[in-house]
Amino acid sequence: MTQSTGPEPALAAGEDPRRYAQILTAVYDATMTGGKSPARPREVIGDSWRRLQTLGIDPELGNPAETQMDVSDLELSRRESGLFDILDDLARGLESVVQDGDNILVVADRHGRVLWRSGSTSVLDRADDLGFVEGANWAEDSVGTNAIGTALVSRRAVQIFSAEHYVRSHHSWTCAGAPIRDPRTGQVLGAIDVSGPAKTVHPTTIALVDAVARLAESQLRELHRSTLDRLRSVAAPMLARLQSPALAVDANGWVAAVESVALRNRILLPEDLATGRFWLPTLGVCDFEPLPGGWLVRPASTMDSGVADVGSTRIRIDLRDSQKPRIEVRSEVGEWTHEPTPRHAEILYLLATHRQGRTASQMAADLFGDDGRAITVRAEMSRLRKHLAGIISTQPYRLDESATVEVITPSDMRRLLPHSSAPAIRAARG
Repeated sequence: MTQSTGPEPALAAGEDPRRYAQILTAVYDATMTGGKSPARPREVIGDSWRRLQTLGIDPELGNPAETQMDVSDLELSRRESGLFDILDDLARGLESVVQDGDNILVVADRHGRVLWRSGSTSVLDRADDLGFVEGANWAEDSVGTNAIGTALVSRRAVQIFSAEHYVRSHHSWTCAGAPIRDPRTGQVLGAIDVSGPAKTVHPTTIALVDAVARLAESQLRELHRSTLDRLRSVAAPMLARLQSPALAVDANGWVAAVESVALRNRILLPEDLATGRFWLPTLGVCDFEPLPGGWLVRPASTMDSGVADVGSTRIRIDLRDSQKPRIEVRSEVGEWTHEPTPRHAEILYLLATHRQGRTASQMAADLFGDDGRAITVRAEMSRLRKHLAGIISTQPYRLDESATVEVITPSDMRRLLPHSSAPAIRAARG
């Protein structure tokens, strides 16, 4: 039972599942009671069991203290997981495994929280009995050895069969899971899993799950490349006009365009980055200005005055055309525009008229008349800030304090965002 370097199936081809399950049960019982085991568990399983025993997790109960997410928290986690854009690709890649009705497809975030699941009614009902539901925590230290939690800890594809599960109530199941990594950062975003009754175990399932996870990473890589291309199309003309050292980078520091700077793929950005001056390990002191989806980075030593004009950014929010609101951002190096969604247009108007900022609860009251919908606001702000990195700060939410902000509204304020039902917008119309 040694571990291979690639995805290792729990069951060898041609092996009798029932006979193997009996052996695993004997190994499990002996390990949990301290008795003499007839065999040793696979290395990935043994490592997992030792971790859980060290944590004091009860193999009969798991960790019952874990609670399930509410609907609003679940939706926010989905949007911020980094997996939302590849969900359809994951489902298509594993459609053949779940279409027979015996297996469930699950996508979890990097913490092991179940974000999405799909399958037949019968298998979903069985999963419900285990608490294997959307919003539930299936991290290893919550429910023991399982393909989601153990894949996230081991950072590799794993298949767990029958009594290899740490919690006894899971022994009637088999599951295969693989981690999905963010190609921009190398960090694990989450895991994809196929689970079903133990009788459905098949040696090839883990290879298929791992292949689909790798294809998903390729799709994320293509999405990132497209994002860099869009940023480059905006930044390249600006850099050409500057005729001084500068870079355009995305929010993770990946370089989209350079001017008079040694070519590199990525730079390390400081945390809590904002418009202004920061020190970088490779470039020294640099001045940062926002771009749509990224930053313009200018080594400070190349500035004529030696001091960055960080207050020169001008933000213009044009709401005259209700069908096509626009935000224009201008600085000394150029300008760019973005067309926000109707909801984001409401948010931009509120931030422009409350320069001191708005908390999530205040914004919820402004938009929905209910300050309890802060989670919904945070999800919207997360989406908006992906387009306007550097323009919007947090805690509280506010427009760049160093920028000059202009709001252009219709000459007749009764026509301000006429399709909006937000209480604060209705009040502004009055």
